[in-house]
Amino acid sequence: MEDNIEIEISETNRGNEQIIINKKHKFNFSFQRKDKSKIYRCTEYKTLNKCKSLIILNDKKEVLKYESLHNHLEKEIDVSISVAKHKIKEEIKKNSIPMDIKPKHIFNVVSQEMGFICPEYSTIRSQIIRNVNKQFPPNIKSFDDIPIESEYYKTKRNENFMIFKNTDLIIFQSPFQAYLFSNYHKNIFADGTFYAAPKFSYQLFITRTYVGEFNMFYTTSISILKNKKQSTYETLFKEIKKNANKFRSNTLITTINFHCDFEQEHLTNIASEYYNSYLNNIFPNKPLFYKLIYILKEKENLSYNDYQRRTKGNWKKKQKIFSATDEIKILIENYKSKEINLFYNGCNRNELIKLWKECLIDLNDININLK
Repeated sequence: MEDNIEIEISETNRGNEQIIINKKHKFNFSFQRKDKSKIYRCTEYKTLNKCKSLIILNDKKEVLKYESLHNHLEKEIDVSISVAKHKIKEEIKKNSIPMDIKPKHIFNVVSQEMGFICPEYSTIRSQIIRNVNKQFPPNIKSFDDIPIESEYYKTKRNENFMIFKNTDLIIFQSPFQAYLFSNYHKNIFADGTFYAAPKFSYQLFITRTYVGEFNMFYTTSISILKNKKQSTYETLFKEIKKNANKFRSNTLITTINFHCDFEQEHLTNIASEYYNSYLNNIFPNKPLFYKLIYILKEKENLSYNDYQRRTKGNWKKKQKIFSATDEIKILIENYKSKEINLFYNGCNRNELIKLWKECLIDLNDININLK
């Protein structure tokens, strides 16, 4: 038996135990004997090489026997990949919140520990991402499987994020978003996206509001809909308004001007469309339920911090923004009037698209003048 045998514990891609010897050879678990010692065979044992090398360890991972009969070349690169993946996987398992994991940061720490034998990040990136995704709770496969309570339903400020759920609908609205809805409810922009909705749902529905003093749009609620029934939308707006009324000290919200485009084919809702595009870019495929909720909470926290900074006056050019707000409102109302005239005159879709493209150009000119 060789002297100075260096043993490292690793595992296969399927999670089975694996032994690394001297950073050169890999041995997979074969079977356990009656005395609880374990036999590991070279990974080339079941290949054409039929390598007969094996190692036997007791229950304390001490070497009882090592037969180094390798009939193939050493695999330092292959071994380094296995060791790096295992170390990174162990670091990932220590984190209870998968989306907080920074794969490249973990790789950098592990690579420094391993030294020059560590593989390139690109070599094991896909494996790292798979391990991160495995940290999420089991994926939701149907609307009925959505839990009523979950640790994921808390914002970063430990506030309730989910406010309502029934068989057709689940609504997410933080206290901060409810505050915005209740205090800036004169015009609420609403829109839905299908691409960023989970597979088991029909639509992801978003409401946003415009805060004039900051010239900013803020998201005020996000809902996952099971269907497109009118009663589902009615329940959605009813529950959002009811929750927002909790944050009004004097009068209750009665009348709200909702600007929606889900009943029309043309773009009338720049505010929500921008947010929809953002979500669609994050999720090129249908997102996992818990991953979606995490991203929505991250965006909510960014908006909260942005609003707090602006409220404290840490932003410049406020006076110019105040004067431009009226100009924007007048411009939008002007184009709405043009749109109505086009409808009455029997316009086609291309004419409407051209109209609102001109509106976007004019809005961009206003923005340029602010700089």
